[in-house]
Amino acid sequence: MSEHPGRIELPQGRVVGVDYGRKRVGLAICDAHRIVSSPYGVYQRHGNTLADGEYFKNLVREEQIVGFVVGLPLHTDGSDSVMSIEVERFGTWLSTTTGVPVVFHDERFSSVEATDLLSLSGLSRGKRKARTDSLAAQIVLTAWVESIGSQQKHPGALDG
Repeated sequence: MSEHPGRIELPQGRVVGVDYGRKRVGLAICDAHRIVSSPYGVYQRHGNTLADGEYFKNLVREEQIVGFVVGLPLHTDGSDSVMSIEVERFGTWLSTTTGVPVVFHDERFSSVEATDLLSLSGLSRGKRKARTDSLAAQIVLTAWVESIGSQQKHPGALDG
């Protein structure tokens, strides 16, 4: 796997998970303490970087976002894919446009997991499709939150 940009720590606060797509971008947000992440919605890209940039700048301002976690679609062996290179370009653009840092997190199988979970929901095919991207973003964000939590020092015994 190449050295991906964004190997930084995000400041404490609300973070957006991003499931990048050429037409739609799935979004999820966690609370400031990074305990709960929830699907936020799907942004339909306009293909116009100014309009897209305004959307993400407004999101940062309105939701008090301190960073983005962008799902990185790697091959199963961990190597870059054509899409992962495109996602890295998007992440760089997103950080430059919003002034907010971006980190990347392995998203292999997040869309498959989201599709599987929604297939059990009883929703119509159209409603499942509409929710898959934001659920995939939530899966990426939750995995990232769990991974940073596991890197912290063990708190020790409660009776000590």
